[in-house]
Amino acid sequence: MVTNGEHLVAKLYDRGNLFDPDCPTRVILDRIGDKWTVLAVLLLSNGPLRFTQLRDGIGRVAPKVLTQTLRRLERDGLVTREVFAEVPPRVVYTLTPLGQSLIGPIRAVSDWAEVHVPAITAAQHSYDLDSA
Repeated sequence: MVTNGEHLVAKLYDRGNLFDPDCPTRVILDRIGDKWTVLAVLLLSNGPLRFTQLRDGIGRVAPKVLTQTLRRLERDGLVTREVFAEVPPRVVYTLTPLGQSLIGPIRAVSDWAEVHVPAITAAQHSYDLDSA
């Protein structure tokens, strides 16, 4: 339960409260925890990319899903989309400073997942055998 004091602290420090069910922090957490967001941010951490470079780098992502992800990231101020008046048109996506601030946390979680995938898949396998 969130107390009035916790709301006051969140407002005083201009910070969200993840445990407040009405706080938009939960929506943001959902966004940055999305696998397509994680992969897009990691690819863009190396510099600006075109849509096809992102799609090919991510692999097995439908163009519609990637487009929706990039639009949400642009709306959230994490990515900029720049269209160049060329034939054919060239569109480049770049992390904003806010988006760049996500690189460290996303890399930490991604590294953790890659290091621990054998233990997690072994636990899943064991659980499935025990549950059968």
